[in-house]
Amino acid sequence: MRIIFVIAAALALAPALGFGGVYILSEARFRDVKRGPAFDHPIPTDAASIERGRHIARTRGCFGCHGQNLEGKNFDEQWDWPERAVAPNLAEYARKHDPAAMEAAIRQGIGANGKALTAMPSFNFTRLTDEDVAALIAFLRAAPVADSSVPKPKLGWAVRWSFITGAERHMAYWAQRVPPLRIDAEQEPVLAAGEYLAMTMCNECHGLDVRGQTLFPPPTPDLAIAAAIPRDDFENIIETGVGMGGRNLGLMRLVSPDRFPALSDDEVDALHAYLSSRADEPVPENVFWRPE
Repeated sequence: MRIIFVIAAALALAPALGFGGVYILSEARFRDVKRGPAFDHPIPTDAASIERGRHIARTRGCFGCHGQNLEGKNFDEQWDWPERAVAPNLAEYARKHDPAAMEAAIRQGIGANGKALTAMPSFNFTRLTDEDVAALIAFLRAAPVADSSVPKPKLGWAVRWSFITGAERHMAYWAQRVPPLRIDAEQEPVLAAGEYLAMTMCNECHGLDVRGQTLFPPPTPDLAIAAAIPRDDFENIIETGVGMGGRNLGLMRLVSPDRFPALSDDEVDALHAYLSSRADEPVPENVFWRPE
């Protein structure tokens, strides 16, 4: 009788033990990150720097994910990957955390709690300069704090398991694998400016090297295709998300109108020049965002 009781108790406890193991192992995976040196660049307060920060926030997508008033957003209806994806109230967050914690989230993919982030596309901002990160933080701190209430994010057990198995990789992993900027700004200022824009705007969707990604559906194209697109048509595409011939470009159609009309003519010129310049370069192989 006692044996039967022990077996029954073990069977009853097995699910709890299993979930507990998944939680412990996934938390260990998220905490197995190494933060870089604490960000100590001065945060400006002048109007020009704050406006520069606003430009960074607009063109890099902060408003699209965190709300047009930076009030935060619950992605329950748009995104079913985690159990609950939530972008926090960003103006409030910037006031609660110091610049070092903000920079770690923005460029390194590590949250204020020391754990790797899972949804914030920090890899898209890894190559932002210290000056632009400081300007962005200055803007976020100066922005009005919208009255809002968003729930806490929640991963769910299946998503936690995917991180344990390596099927998913956290944002600190992605951020550490962004290729370095290569172009000398003194020798080729226009191409260097375009590279900076591409590697802090476009690699969110087009692979860490902007040569396309096939890891997640739908695949996105190699942006060296810009070489085949006249400059004015290129500007229309990136501002509207509508391709030549009126083709709807899917996710681009969703994000482009919110971000890229804010680019200056010089920025569009530089971005088009840089992407076009890559047409004759071989596409790097053996990268995880383009698995064979």
